[in-house]
Amino acid sequence: MRKIIIAGMISNGLEWYDFALYAFTALTISKQFFPEGHAEAHRLATFAIFAVGFVARPFGGIFFGVLGDKFGRRTALVLSIFMMAIPTGLIGMLPNYATIGIAAPLLLVLMRVMQGLSLGGAFSGSMTFLVEHAPQSKRGIVGSASVASLVIGFLLGSVIAWAFTTILSPENYESWGWRVPFLMGIPIGFVGLYIRNHCEESPTYEAAKKDGILSQTPVKDVFKHELTHVAQAIGIYISVTMPFYLLSAYFITFTINTLGRTKEEALLLNSINMVILLIFAPLSAWLSDKVGRRKVLGITACAFLFCTYPIFALMQAQGLTSILLAQAWFAVIVGFYIGPVPALLVEIFPTRVRYTGMSLSYNICATLFGGTAPMVCEWLIGKTANNFSIAYYVMSCAAISVVTLFCFYKDRHEQPLA
Repeated sequence: MRKIIIAGMISNGLEWYDFALYAFTALTISKQFFPEGHAEAHRLATFAIFAVGFVARPFGGIFFGVLGDKFGRRTALVLSIFMMAIPTGLIGMLPNYATIGIAAPLLLVLMRVMQGLSLGGAFSGSMTFLVEHAPQSKRGIVGSASVASLVIGFLLGSVIAWAFTTILSPENYESWGWRVPFLMGIPIGFVGLYIRNHCEESPTYEAAKKDGILSQTPVKDVFKHELTHVAQAIGIYISVTMPFYLLSAYFITFTINTLGRTKEEALLLNSINMVILLIFAPLSAWLSDKVGRRKVLGITACAFLFCTYPIFALMQAQGLTSILLAQAWFAVIVGFYIGPVPALLVEIFPTRVRYTGMSLSYNICATLFGGTAPMVCEWLIGKTANNFSIAYYVMSCAAISVVTLFCFYKDRHEQPLA
């Protein structure tokens, strides 16, 4: 079990490190891959390319979901890891706009599509792989390892981006330094090799295969029999994906451009937020094993409803301390909500179509509300000239989750996996 958790965490963490680097270098990328002038429009375009990676994720989810349900969780997970290493390294090698013109952002879009296809199967695979290996009484805490590794990947990207902006001069960072973290992501392919050679297939999957109950048409079966569960998963996951990408990706730009802090301060705050997530996600997952997923998630979704507005009010008070306290408060709520979700998603879907059902619901939700979060937040501020418009967006997502959790979701934390 220890080997499974460690291998799953390393592979998932490095995948998210690769995928998230784009968010941490967004301001620099907007300067490198677009012509000079119209900085606000180019930032919006850069975030749109960030969202493109998410548009590709449902297609990756379908591909890897079918692969994982028909041929095994391990096979799908290993292939997705290799597919992430290639485009990440290539982003670090792409010529900029000054060198090849419009081809630069077009190639960047292609790399983000490839990353999105990979991640469409990787995170679902990581959650499924870990939770299906776990004892029934520890599915929450074991599943939270996928969240912890996600956060570690974001934290690693944030720390490395912050270190390069601190060590290098602004000129060196923007000319070549920003490329190095992308090149550092290439070794994740070797993690895929380790998983393939050293980790066992999911025992739950092997039992279903032996009993002959695996679906031969998982996409068709999900749409035919599991749409209610897909809707539940989306309604619950919306308060993971939108707040998480607001915290981990957009708050960097918001802190610099709207709150007037430096790039170094924004990245440092981001790193602190990731540490907070890393502490509270496993805690809430452990608690959900004791009292149930719905109680923990329902109370935390209500915290989004009632605390987000005062958090944004505090964030806009004068001083770095106020920003730190506000973002840390928000990070505690996000961390407490996200922890039990992997186990919940695994428990919702039956083994025969689990990988496909999870991949579709999770990636559709992440595409509509996660990948678009930085772009939508930037657009909301520009359109309304009201920074609280972001708070209203978070609260709207939380309202959907509250209704889903208390009106439609049935807790299964004490039941064996179907």
